[in-house]
Amino acid sequence: MGLGGGTRQRLTAVVLVMAVAAGCTGQGEGAGGGNDEDLLRNHDWTQMPGTTARNGVLRVSALDRRIVEQDSSGGQPNPPLNLAGPHLRSDGDFTVTARMSGVGDDDGDSWLRLYGRVPVIYDEWRQERPSLHVGVTADGQVKVQIWDGEGDEPATSKDFDCGCSGTVTLAVSSIGDTFRVKADGRRLGTVRDPGVFAEGTVWFGLEADAGEDERREGWRLTQLIARAESGDSLRVIKAPQLRQEQSDDSLRARAADVGRPFDVGAALAENPLLTDSRYRALAGSQFSMLTPENAFKPQFLHPRRGVYDFRDADLLVRFARANDMKVHAHTLVWHEALPNWMRENDDPEEVRRTMLRHIAMVAGHFKGKVAEWDVVNEPMSDDEKSYTNGDLGLRSEQSPWFEAMGEEYIDEAFRAAHRADPKARLFLNEYGVEEEGERWDALYDLVKRLKERGVPIDGVGFQNHEYAPGDRIDPETFRSHVRDLAELGVQARVSEMDVPIGEDEEDGRQTQADEMAGKLRVCLEEPNCTSFSTWGFTDRYGSTADTKIYPPRTADSLPWDAALRPKLAYERLLEAFDEV
Repeated sequence: MGLGGGTRQRLTAVVLVMAVAAGCTGQGEGAGGGNDEDLLRNHDWTQMPGTTARNGVLRVSALDRRIVEQDSSGGQPNPPLNLAGPHLRSDGDFTVTARMSGVGDDDGDSWLRLYGRVPVIYDEWRQERPSLHVGVTADGQVKVQIWDGEGDEPATSKDFDCGCSGTVTLAVSSIGDTFRVKADGRRLGTVRDPGVFAEGTVWFGLEADAGEDERREGWRLTQLIARAESGDSLRVIKAPQLRQEQSDDSLRARAADVGRPFDVGAALAENPLLTDSRYRALAGSQFSMLTPENAFKPQFLHPRRGVYDFRDADLLVRFARANDMKVHAHTLVWHEALPNWMRENDDPEEVRRTMLRHIAMVAGHFKGKVAEWDVVNEPMSDDEKSYTNGDLGLRSEQSPWFEAMGEEYIDEAFRAAHRADPKARLFLNEYGVEEEGERWDALYDLVKRLKERGVPIDGVGFQNHEYAPGDRIDPETFRSHVRDLAELGVQARVSEMDVPIGEDEEDGRQTQADEMAGKLRVCLEEPNCTSFSTWGFTDRYGSTADTKIYPPRTADSLPWDAALRPKLAYERLLEAFDEV
């Protein structure tokens, strides 16, 4: 199946023709004939991030999406792909023909990306899987990059002299274990194929790199055609239906019988939601609330100054609506997951305007579409010194918002969110406050001050990440904090629970189940606790995977394992509903 160096079960030949000449279809570059399928005009590309569709032409604009590390370093590229549009399934040879315009001319790079398997986004980190990227660079070269699924960087990257600009026809053929690269019928060279399309699927991505000119208009895709070659089968697969079959024996069904409004949820990611049918079925049938795992964070939907793209986030909202789920939106203001440009300005007033504009635009876009917001995420400090000598325990390090405005940034953020969406419930979300200690005391005092100042805060999210045995807290301690908030007139929720267990941890699955069920039981028994959510629901895509190796090693943290089989924790969560 296109596996380099092994026995081939079928021959896959991919001929990619990119023509930037009006009237030039690129047909005839392949090794056979077949019926053409117009992927651009006959299918949906309106949900492709970074693009605008008009009159059968797709304009590709520069988003420059990047993912920074938790310490704000790095900048891993995060190019978009068309999850809600067509993809291909083939049992043999096929041709993809694309017509482009506006490439080269020292105006940034232009890319067509073909994914054999779509990337996985773990909490602010992107796992690259097999893909082929072909681009025309700003200096007119043709660049071919190949990922084999074994690392962050391309396994192969080759530049070919071309002198391409304005109009160019590119052809990349995969025959046997080799990609052959041509430009305007002239052979440029070859690149080894490690089996990018071994699974017989092709997903499409488009990108315009900004280069040094932030005003770059991008390029245009005017034609995209797929054709089966040599009598092989080729099918164009449309995006799946979002509505999933419901079950009477599910977490959401039990939550509906609590006797008061109560939701059970999970953080969801758009990539597996559209590409993994079993993940999609469980997500839609088991939960009454979803939290966007990454798509609502600033570096994903506001990657450049003044440039927003809500397509991936909108996809999650549509999934929620299709399955009668609420959306707990995460997050408006945080010191992490910020695009680099948000940290570049030291002028306090400009920083304040940036925050307020972002809140107004994002919360305004989703007005009436989400039930709740994490307005401010993780404002408490990790530095013990922040809790001494009269300090209030607020995070100052790495937070441009606190550095510019002090504690007042929290007031401003909540008031701005309320102005943008008056009916949404507004939460402050924090970790490590389930246990007794100075972190909880400081958070409680902060919420009390906010209430005294009339800040429209409705609730506090307790993340409940139990990464190590020392993080496991008696449910009664958690209960006391929920009741403390009730006295302030503030709601509570379990917002991001996961319980990683080690391979050598005796009775680990039992401990995991006890911890989750214990916290859920408290929430069900305390009237001001409104929901219980885990951070993901299956280890297959769980953010606690070991990303120090490649590909990541999955952890044992969530109610479903990596094969999407329910664990004891799932059964105990079901039982917790019956016990209350």
